[in-house]
Amino acid sequence: MSQSLPSLKQTAEQEASRFPHLLARANHLAGSVLMGEHGRRRAGQGDDFWQYRPMQAGDSRRMIDWRRSARSDAQFVREKEWQIAQSVQLWIDPAASMRFASSDALPDKADRARLIGLALSIMLLRSGERVGLLGGLLPPRRGEVQITRLALSLSEDQDVDYAAPDIRGLIPHASAVFVSDFLADTAPVLSALTDAADRGVRGILFQVLDPAEESFPFRGRTVFESVAGSLSHETLKASELRENYLERLTRRKAELEAMCAVVGWRYHCHHTSESAQSALLWLYQAIDGAHR
Repeated sequence: MSQSLPSLKQTAEQEASRFPHLLARANHLAGSVLMGEHGRRRAGQGDDFWQYRPMQAGDSRRMIDWRRSARSDAQFVREKEWQIAQSVQLWIDPAASMRFASSDALPDKADRARLIGLALSIMLLRSGERVGLLGGLLPPRRGEVQITRLALSLSEDQDVDYAAPDIRGLIPHASAVFVSDFLADTAPVLSALTDAADRGVRGILFQVLDPAEESFPFRGRTVFESVAGSLSHETLKASELRENYLERLTRRKAELEAMCAVVGWRYHCHHTSESAQSALLWLYQAIDGAHR
């Protein structure tokens, strides 16, 4: 059933209200991570011509190469090597499964993923990188205005239970970060990683889990239901499922790590009970390695 107009308006207002709070926290988190001598501003691989690409939403008119565009009906942008080398593109899972938290004392997975993703973007942008969102949401650009665009885009949810990495707009030879709980089917993840590797893209799979998803503390009669409500399972003896669940989770994490090893990516698992600051520092340093 589709949402009514008042319901759509209420959802939009809720998403918009999250934007300033997310931005303020991300700015504070980014500022708390000392860059020291790890500054990333550098000249890149050079100013040689790399490629023409069709103009995308978010590109300014001054980026258009009018001579190339005159030879067709489309408008083209001229990109140079350093622009590609310093582009980082993020996919942060917007699905309902990320809105799970086992305790009021913990942030839900979506909140932690967005916070770390936006804080990482702020650090990269202020170091001279171009940052954008995959899925056709936001092309990589520089500047403080891009931080606002990122915060607005990251404040939006989707109602589906699970989502797969959306690599629309992925630039060849850029760097990428996929942030999710990765609890759904892994086939789309492998497909996205393979496509990215074929384009010369290196990056990071950053898995975010709630500590209850890692320890499975459930006992007795329990009803397990997906956040969006499409999946439900009731058991009278939840503790009997624990061993099998933990074994499957261990296999899942090993599978994700193996996928990354094959394509030259890095894998890391973060729990929402852990420090967001340490996770951000790990990601920031890992991106530097992916760029080299």
